[in-house]
Amino acid sequence: MNNTLSTFVQLGEKLVHHADPNTSGAAFDALLTKVHHSNGWFDPEQVRKAVSSWSQALSEANIRQWLANTSFANTTPRTIGLIVAGNIPLVGMHDLLCLWASPHKTLIKCARKDPYLLPWIVEELESISPNDKGRIAFTQGPLKNYEAVIATGSNNSARYFESYFQAVPHLIRKNRNAIAVLDGSESKTQLEALGEDILRYYGLGCRNVSKVYLPKGYDLDLLFGSLYPYREVINGQKYANNYDYNKAVYLMSDFDFLENGFFLVRESDEWAAPIACLHYSFYEDLKSVQKEIIKNEDKIQCVVSELPLEKAFPLGQAQEPQLWDYADGVNTLSFLSNLP
Repeated sequence: MNNTLSTFVQLGEKLVHHADPNTSGAAFDALLTKVHHSNGWFDPEQVRKAVSSWSQALSEANIRQWLANTSFANTTPRTIGLIVAGNIPLVGMHDLLCLWASPHKTLIKCARKDPYLLPWIVEELESISPNDKGRIAFTQGPLKNYEAVIATGSNNSARYFESYFQAVPHLIRKNRNAIAVLDGSESKTQLEALGEDILRYYGLGCRNVSKVYLPKGYDLDLLFGSLYPYREVINGQKYANNYDYNKAVYLMSDFDFLENGFFLVRESDEWAAPIACLHYSFYEDLKSVQKEIIKNEDKIQCVVSELPLEKAFPLGQAQEPQLWDYADGVNTLSFLSNLP
């Protein structure tokens, strides 16, 4: 653990410098340009936000707490295939860290439009710990010679993964959404933090809030006001195109919705919302919302609220998970340490 701890702490320190435009350097700036050319959603500001979040997560105290109850002493080294989604910058970072902490070798297949960020992280790790060089490799083709698989994708691709990898131990993740629960007592600062939960990474992540529960009679102007500080999001061309498209769809579908020039909100029971859109539902009592959350827990990645709801993150923290906040609630380290 000591070598892993030291490596991750040093990685976190490096990421602090890369997250700051004043200290990142020309090489990282060139990487940001290349990343953006490959994926128009990954503009430099969004990538720096992802790097900054990981720099904060990789504190020594956090790493110690995360690794404290995990042991690979009796784990036989295997070759693990990792298939990474490409919806937000560094989306496969947590899986990569779990695999680096394990004794396993790894073969990674990145998303077609996101081929640069994880290899860059591996280069940083290898520069800190040269003895581990070669444990993690990348492929553009199909995975081969793997003994277990971790894969993340859409619900459709997950069904394919379940079938294709059924002969080996596998951890398959599907689409999920984040929700928010308000009661009207939230401060202006808290509501503006909710805007971060909704619009960071243009709303493309499974931890981005796509549905909000509001008390009956809630003033929707309060919700719109919380989003105003993020109005510059419309300057992103791909986001603007989706905003225009979804607004046109809503108009042609004769939906009842509200918009403010860069965002759309519509009352709907649906969990997932299109880009630049948010669904909301009114509730009369909080217990009904809690029952709804329990009933649909397999569709929810996280909940944000200032109310005393089980496992809820504070507003503004949806995209700031700790190392022990595992995707889909499945402990990846445990999966890797208990492979047959």
